[in-house]
Amino acid sequence: MKKIVLLLSALVLLAVACDKEEPIANKEPEIPTNPTDTIPSDPSDTTQTEQYSDGLIPNALVDIDGNHYDAVRLGEQVWMASNLHTTHFANGDAIPDGGENFSSTEPYRYSSGNGFLDAYGLLYNWPATMHGEAASNANPSGVQGICPDGWHLPSHAEWIQLTEYLRSRSEYLCGDAFDQNIAKALAADFWWQPSTEECAVGNDLTANNATDFCVLPAGRFCGSYGCQDVGSFTGFWSCTESNYPSDSPNPYMREMWNDFGSFSYGYGYWRYYGLSVRCLRN
Repeated sequence: MKKIVLLLSALVLLAVACDKEEPIANKEPEIPTNPTDTIPSDPSDTTQTEQYSDGLIPNALVDIDGNHYDAVRLGEQVWMASNLHTTHFANGDAIPDGGENFSSTEPYRYSSGNGFLDAYGLLYNWPATMHGEAASNANPSGVQGICPDGWHLPSHAEWIQLTEYLRSRSEYLCGDAFDQNIAKALAADFWWQPSTEECAVGNDLTANNATDFCVLPAGRFCGSYGCQDVGSFTGFWSCTESNYPSDSPNPYMREMWNDFGSFSYGYGYWRYYGLSVRCLRN
């Protein structure tokens, strides 16, 4: 009888010990290599698939200088979540520091002079941005330019894809849907100069950055015109040429101001201007 009792007691202790044992954590699924890739929501059911939702992808890439960047998925696109600040092209060639020099043909990089390089990134003229490649308005652009390996410059068409996606989602709009103000959803919730304009980037910073795109007011380099505008402005290059002026077309770009709610495009910036760069994953 004692042997039976001892055997039952051992079995009970073994069961309790198994209940308390920590389960082995399942391996996290890898981030898909393309924005439209899917993964099973239940690994045991291969018939199920689940699209990745919008959100931040930590430590998504490293440039040739060893700088680490997060990325953000928005719709079918994956963008860098901060501005590029490499001093070298992906092939190792140095990008010259422009200082006070400017050129529409020679590549230059510039600092916005604010001391927050990792956050604001560097400003690049269009020759540096393109790194000798031909302009493109394809989607995807197929232009690596200054971007790290595996990433490419956004074309005007790809910027349009981003803005149209954001305008289709009510959580990214401010005010009347007719106005389609999306800048606040893209802008960071700090460092922007204040504004009293409704739905402006600088009005109530706590309402900014619903997308995690985290646009900061890095300013611009305008050559002999000076400019800068750190705190109130940011601009991003595309790899697409406009039709103006006809003899040497300006590139399309995107701009954001603290006093406005729009994230509009323009082509009034000469190639020697220094603007920020965001890359897209291939």
